[in-house]
Amino acid sequence: MAAFRRLSQAVLRSSFNQSRQLSAVAHGEQHQSARTWKILSFVVALPGVGVCMLNAFLKAQHHSHEQPEFIPYTHLRIRSKRFPWGDGNKSLFHNSHANPLPDGYEGHDH
Repeated sequence: MAAFRRLSQAVLRSSFNQSRQLSAVAHGEQHQSARTWKILSFVVALPGVGVCMLNAFLKAQHHSHEQPEFIPYTHLRIRSKRFPWGDGNKSLFHNSHANPLPDGYEGHDH
């Protein structure tokens, strides 16, 4: 039992010494890595977010808000059983402007 204790202490001491040496070397590498990611964030990520915001804004300016024509395809909007909420005909995230029911958009008689 004493031999096991001495062996485990020797292993712990050697691993502790190795980790101290590695951490001293890695500290400089971590600093350089953090600096690289900081530069990439400012040079690539922030302008990328700005370009995406500008694109979304310009697309919203030219977007028409009219409903597309309803075409009653037989393979779409199949209701084999009722939904367990509401009137049973609308999905959980139903949007009356964008999602038609099986017989057409709500509030419009075609």
